[in-house]
Amino acid sequence: MFARLALCSRLPSRNWQSNGCSVSFRAFSQAKFSLPRPHGKSFAHRSELKQAKRIVVKLGSAVVTRGDECGLALGRLASIVEQVAMLQNQGREMMIVTSGAVAFGKQRLRHEILLSQSVRQALHSGQNQLKEMSIPVLEARACAAAGQSGLMALYEAMFTQYSTCTAQILVTNLDFHDEQKRRNLNSTLHELLRMNIVPIINTNDAVVPPPVPNSDLQGVNVISIKDNDSLAARLAVEMKADLLIALSDVEGLYDSPPGTDDAKLIDIFYPGDQQSITYGTKSRVGIGGMEAKVKAALWALQGGTSVVIANGTHPKVTGHVITDIVEGKKVGTFFSEVKPAGPTVEQQTEMARHAGRSLASLHPEQRGEIICCLAELLTEKKDEILSANKKDLEIATASGRFSHALINRLALSTSKLNSLAIGLRQLSVSSRDSVGRVLRRTRVANNLELEQITVPIGVLLVIFESRPDCLPQVSALAIASGNALLLKGGKEAANTNKILHQLTQEALSIHGVADAIQLVSTREEVEDLCRLDKMIDLIIPRGSSQLVREIQRAAKGIPVLGHSEGVCHVYIDSDASIDKAIDIVRDSKCDYPAACNAMETLLIHRDLLRTPIFDQIIDMLRTEHVKIHAGPRFASYLTFSPSEVKSLRTEYGDLECCIEVVDSMQDAVDHIHKYGSSHTDVIVTENEETAEQFLQQVDSACVFWNSSSRFADGYRFGLGAEVGISTARIHARGPVGLEGLLTTKWVLRGEGHTVADFSEQGSMTYLHENIPVPQGNFS
Repeated sequence: MFARLALCSRLPSRNWQSNGCSVSFRAFSQAKFSLPRPHGKSFAHRSELKQAKRIVVKLGSAVVTRGDECGLALGRLASIVEQVAMLQNQGREMMIVTSGAVAFGKQRLRHEILLSQSVRQALHSGQNQLKEMSIPVLEARACAAAGQSGLMALYEAMFTQYSTCTAQILVTNLDFHDEQKRRNLNSTLHELLRMNIVPIINTNDAVVPPPVPNSDLQGVNVISIKDNDSLAARLAVEMKADLLIALSDVEGLYDSPPGTDDAKLIDIFYPGDQQSITYGTKSRVGIGGMEAKVKAALWALQGGTSVVIANGTHPKVTGHVITDIVEGKKVGTFFSEVKPAGPTVEQQTEMARHAGRSLASLHPEQRGEIICCLAELLTEKKDEILSANKKDLEIATASGRFSHALINRLALSTSKLNSLAIGLRQLSVSSRDSVGRVLRRTRVANNLELEQITVPIGVLLVIFESRPDCLPQVSALAIASGNALLLKGGKEAANTNKILHQLTQEALSIHGVADAIQLVSTREEVEDLCRLDKMIDLIIPRGSSQLVREIQRAAKGIPVLGHSEGVCHVYIDSDASIDKAIDIVRDSKCDYPAACNAMETLLIHRDLLRTPIFDQIIDMLRTEHVKIHAGPRFASYLTFSPSEVKSLRTEYGDLECCIEVVDSMQDAVDHIHKYGSSHTDVIVTENEETAEQFLQQVDSACVFWNSSSRFADGYRFGLGAEVGISTARIHARGPVGLEGLLTTKWVLRGEGHTVADFSEQGSMTYLHENIPVPQGNFS
């Protein structure tokens, strides 16, 4: 065998490190296989899978074969090969345990039989008898013998495209019984991996015992993979693999058979959980079912190899399922020996939804009491809150990973907590006019009345970084609107978020709904949370533009409420007041530069250049230590200009801003539409007509006249609090307060009415009369 390896590496223009080649090896043995001593602990969390060096990928029959079991799923197989080759070229050691020889051989033998029958019938019976030809039952071992070489040739051809060499190894159950042969197999595999070759391992189905009777499709003997799951597990442990990826035709392990009512995909499976699982039937091909996979996975886990069972047939994920698993993404079922102390995020979501329904059913005054209690706790426990916040600030500062702007967002103060408490008390009053409010009432017909009423959205997921003051604000809004809430804060604010969440649950407990608001403290990746489309109804990101963009890309089927950037403009018109202009620019930029409603671009009317108003604005910015970046037109007017701006769409989030020159109010509007983010834009002018045109034309969530951009805030608008500022054009826009977290439902009250009553032969007619709704009327 090694002579052939050497020959492969010596072939002209076929270097094993750069070109694909195929090597065949046959293992024989006799003695009993015993579990090797565990080589180490398996990974405890998905995020650690990125560290996996040696990986076994097991491809079940359902993955590699077509739906008719006659031939291979070439496109699917090609995408799997591409991923394996990519990981191999990253420096990982990849091994494949594959099925498919029987299916490939079955395709060849069927073709040969049909060709042979057609020739014979053409010679003896004439062409008119060809339609009556039948295919005899094909014996699986014969199919395997006919298909093995073709399967390996296919793998070789595919891996050659990625300059990856492969080697074939055929084994049977007996090959693991002899200690000497097992050591030989181990040595061969290690040598192949050392030479950067991908071993492709398969059971030798040409000599295995016959499959269990009546175990495959309609009694037809197709591929038997009874031992492929255990084979993959045995090889993974024998080779001290870090990870075993078992690909099948289901998403992973379910707590009951997939497709049944209430069947739930299990994200993480722990030893000892077997009793909670009800297994269904096996896949469409092969003998192994999910129970066999679980037993094999637990065996490998015991031996120190992490395991993930996932779907390798889904067309939307097959092209990246293996790489996603290695990157630690939430794909399939992850087997772990370390069970977390708290609930999983899925369990937290269920708890929140259940308690959220109770929260929504409370009387408005009761929800208001909860919010008032939280406001009181913020002031009573301020020393504990600030102490926790101090720890976070010290850790963040010492790490050196956070900008000055993010550190500012992380910091809390007594004045911030007092402002939060005031806003929450405002919200407690407005919350009494929220859930269940009647918006519209219609008399559809006699004794048939329709109401449109406000209801909670459901389960909210708010993802925020740095800003711990976001937690009580968002929590209070969720309480007021009767929504369940999942909170995912940044690690940099872990201590502050923990105590703020404890206080929130303490307030909720006065009416027995403490579980309605959950803080996700597990190692859940944001992208994984965004995939919970069956559990979460709305995602609200609070943080950097990069965070918001990532969430908008990752969210699959879940609406995202927010804005990706806060590129806010202040335009100084030619008719502006000097005093107003200076005060507004200073406040918009310098009051809180890290805020999303801070000014990032200052637009100056061309006529103001080299005038006292322009000079005083520049002097003020320099006094406030604001770094100025010149826009292209502004730079062209200066002999010695500040650094020219790299992009007119920059959100600095610090004491920096861009200055640009425009020719008119209309030019300013055009600039804002081209480079702005539809957040907040301001005009400073004494010309009312110009101001009104600006207010009407600028298509942003907030448009102001002679006032600072910093007023774009839920508290300052009198909303009490906000979950963020939305630049979307549907549902909610601008600062999103209580109203933005409500939706509606229609309630119809009748007395046995049917649609047939209103047909041509019916006795009733539609009235559709609007009924006045008194203010504060609740259903």
